[in-house]
Amino acid sequence: MTIRHFFLWLLYVTGGLFLSGILAIGGAYLYVSGSLPKVDTLSDYQPPIVSSVYSDGGETIAEFFKERRLIVSVDRMPQRLIEAFVSAEDSHFFEHKGIDLMSIMRAALKNLKAGGIVQGGSTITQQVAKSLLLTPEKKFERKFKEAILAWRMEKKLSKEEILYLYLNQIYLGHGAYGVQAAAENYFDKNVEDLTLAECSLLAGLPQAPSRYSPYRNFDRAKERQKYVLKRMIEEGYISPEEAEAAQGEAITIKPRVNSFIADAAYFTEQVRRYLEDTYGKDVLYTAGLKVHTTMNLRMQQSAQSAVRENLRDHDKRRGYRGPQRILAESEEEIFLSEQADRLAERPLEIGDYIEGVLTGSTREVLLVRVGSEEGFVELKSADWAGPIQVVNRDTPATGNQDASRTKLPKGSLLELRLESPENGSLRFSLQQTPETQGAIVAMDPHNGNVKAMVGGFDFYQSQFNRVLQAKRLPGSAIKPLIYAAALDKGYTPATIVYDTPIIYKETAESGEETSWRPKNYSEKFYGAVRVRDALTHSYNVITIKILEDIGIRYASNYVSKLGVSSPIARDLTLALGSSALTPFELASAYTVFANGGVRVRPTYITKVVDRHGYVLESIDPADFPGGPNKNQRLIQQSPERVISPETAYLITNMMESVVQKGTGFRARALGRPVAGKTGTTNNLKDAWFVGYVPQLVAVSWVGYDQEQPLGDKETGSRAAAPAWVEFMKEAVAGLPPLDFPVPDSIEFRAIDPQTGLLAVEDSANVTIEAFAPGTAPTRYALDEKKPSAQDFFKLDLEDLR
Repeated sequence: MTIRHFFLWLLYVTGGLFLSGILAIGGAYLYVSGSLPKVDTLSDYQPPIVSSVYSDGGETIAEFFKERRLIVSVDRMPQRLIEAFVSAEDSHFFEHKGIDLMSIMRAALKNLKAGGIVQGGSTITQQVAKSLLLTPEKKFERKFKEAILAWRMEKKLSKEEILYLYLNQIYLGHGAYGVQAAAENYFDKNVEDLTLAECSLLAGLPQAPSRYSPYRNFDRAKERQKYVLKRMIEEGYISPEEAEAAQGEAITIKPRVNSFIADAAYFTEQVRRYLEDTYGKDVLYTAGLKVHTTMNLRMQQSAQSAVRENLRDHDKRRGYRGPQRILAESEEEIFLSEQADRLAERPLEIGDYIEGVLTGSTREVLLVRVGSEEGFVELKSADWAGPIQVVNRDTPATGNQDASRTKLPKGSLLELRLESPENGSLRFSLQQTPETQGAIVAMDPHNGNVKAMVGGFDFYQSQFNRVLQAKRLPGSAIKPLIYAAALDKGYTPATIVYDTPIIYKETAESGEETSWRPKNYSEKFYGAVRVRDALTHSYNVITIKILEDIGIRYASNYVSKLGVSSPIARDLTLALGSSALTPFELASAYTVFANGGVRVRPTYITKVVDRHGYVLESIDPADFPGGPNKNQRLIQQSPERVISPETAYLITNMMESVVQKGTGFRARALGRPVAGKTGTTNNLKDAWFVGYVPQLVAVSWVGYDQEQPLGDKETGSRAAAPAWVEFMKEAVAGLPPLDFPVPDSIEFRAIDPQTGLLAVEDSANVTIEAFAPGTAPTRYALDEKKPSAQDFFKLDLEDLR
């Protein structure tokens, strides 16, 4: 073969190979192009985004998501951020048409050497195509599809639109999708506020978010940042001086911490359940709903604090149970070393609770270690734990519940609270996690808006919401409902009822006769008592007599119409609170008294809006100018008058007496008009306080989940009222003190407190009483007093003539 023939043959072979390649590529293109997704769908980019829940003041109190992504426009992104990502990920982004052949060739050579795909060489456009339109597997077929889609995308979309997709879609570690979520995650700021140093740090993450995480590997993250800044210099975006300044800038990693979310957990879990039931899981976790609620964050936080501190105080009255456990010497060093590492990332703050190791004692303090820090507990502050004796590690521990003296071996793991740093050491107080549970719920009585809800000591220990799910006996807290029913049956606050012993006998089917002898908490009887005083002092026997007189069926129906939906006992024990109900139901019933006799539907949510601003549901009719369509809902609060304003006022006025003169005395600490009622069940298993001011109703409950006595004298006044008081002090701080409004028809009369009859106003012993129209007594006490035998010799002879 001549040289000429050889070159001709080579030309034919080369041409054939080239033509074959063209045909193969064309065939492959035709083969896969028909199955490729439409690029047009990207113009309606709707990725999974966060659904946010807001308080009534606009604070974020919950987020629900599968991918924590917050969409931001390119206009909000700093130019340096865009330049940093382009420099690090695709330096020819603004020149190529979706595919960078030089990058592909470099990647292909490395892949051939490695025997598989180890480097992608993908452009930003290709990464968007892979993320939004394709699956992530590393196959040559997928790379081919990716290139085709990238080319098509460049024809359909502008470079700015592609950057918008890329920078909102990309995963940047620790659950953050997109640059806004990452800015919050790492720096606790919005994307527009990022510095060049922070922009370049984020731009280094896409290649390996975990490897370069500034949380876990800050030094690696800084090395990657150095590479990004170098690339920005090479691309002409920044000067060497700017890069040096950014590299030297001290970057503080501030994890996004939203304490509001933890404080609101019981409330927002109820919201989550409603949203999931109404819209489904997929919409809740991906559709970016904006949910506006009735919760007041300041009230919620004060309720959470009040429940916890009250339960801790109650638990301390029950005594100290002893250390959490005893650490061996080898365990102690490991525990303290690991604790020191955690505290290096998040140092202790005053008020924090933490475990500490007992190392010794002096006459005045217990010596403890927390991580690498030394600390102490003053023995006088731990007197609730009884006399404390520090013993050797091998001596059994005791608490003062089991012995007269608490024995704490060295190495005891103690629950502590940091009170203050002091003289180079840390001052702690001794604590223990309560075994009791508590709850508080607060409502605006005029519209049913739930302002605060705490369903237990700690949501993350127990998600059981005792406000809504725990049906407990209300004890005497049910009495105002019975007395309201009596007022509508003709009783008045001045009606006299005799507090005297009663016996109810009953014969069982077996023929055995049993008897019930109800008694008062004091185990005394008080004779003739006005209805007001009977409620003020929570006399059991009088309440039973009133219930028997007005009728059990009537009273049961009355309680139900006030808002109690749980089954009501159809016997006389109803007077003592024998029908289990939830704190939520009791709060709903008391709102009727607080608002003047109207039953309102309790509400958590005021508005739900989708990602486009379309209102899905709202309590405000103005959000639906033409009326809601089939995809919208007007939240109906449905107020319904169920008792008269006069009855509501009289019960409120009588419960003011409970606060001023009776078992609700602790509520006087608010220094404003307050109505309230304690509740205590038999054997002290449940303690309640329900009270209200004109603007707010709140219920406090304390008890064990597995019912058992709360302890000696742990009544509603002692166990539940303190939490109510501490909560309400904060809750009403911004509300003006108001008197309860008095209906114009209410009549006030001077009466004799002994008989409940009218009295001359200048009499020595007189009180002013309120009456519904037409119910005031018409007789005077003086007219009813007849002379007795012992008065005979006091009579004037003139009177006998």
